[in-house]
Amino acid sequence: MSAIAPRHILSQLIEGLPSKQRKQLLNVCEPVELVFGSVLYEANQPIGHVYFPLSAFIALVTTLKGHQPLEMGLIGNEGMLGATLALGVAQAPIRAVVQGSGSALRISSVLFRQQLLRSPALLRTLKRYLYVVMAQLSQSAACVHFHEIEPRLARWLLMTHDRAHANHFHLTHEFLADMLGVRRSGVSIAAAALQERGLISYSRGEIKILDRGGLEHAACECYAALQDDYHAQF
Repeated sequence: MSAIAPRHILSQLIEGLPSKQRKQLLNVCEPVELVFGSVLYEANQPIGHVYFPLSAFIALVTTLKGHQPLEMGLIGNEGMLGATLALGVAQAPIRAVVQGSGSALRISSVLFRQQLLRSPALLRTLKRYLYVVMAQLSQSAACVHFHEIEPRLARWLLMTHDRAHANHFHLTHEFLADMLGVRRSGVSIAAAALQERGLISYSRGEIKILDRGGLEHAACECYAALQDDYHAQF
């Protein structure tokens, strides 16, 4: 498979490494194309590969028997999937599903462990990134419990916008409902409200961001908190 990202889309974690260690890591990376809906990890299953998304992005999803899936976090080119290998944990803690098709860099878990031994800077970077992921998961849990659907949807659209590298993307009502853990009718009402305010356009699953600043004002506090957590570490 081949997946060549646009030149301006790079892995922020890899780019932050010292030159020599960055080259060593890139030498064992394989470019791949990630397809929407593909399940990369199942919870408690062995990690075969780690992924550094470029133009693709990945949803972290938790599932409970008898309930619909719930999105707990998103990973784009700001992060990676499989960082728990840095803790010596070889099983995935949560399901990972491709939410946005596109390119990524992939490394087998065996080769990645070797890189962790060779690159102190990579290990330090992943420890900081794991802190960010922990903060994202806890913030998402609180958001689901305390915030209304409309500001949650605005937050989720902003997070998707950050990782899609485009103002336009395809997301159905059904998929949005699954990611937010709500009924489809709730998503329809919230999306209509954002559209009436001129913040987005939404038709047949096609979403376009019209007013980024307005969407930030409409989002709950969780979006800014997650941004602050990331920038404090990187």
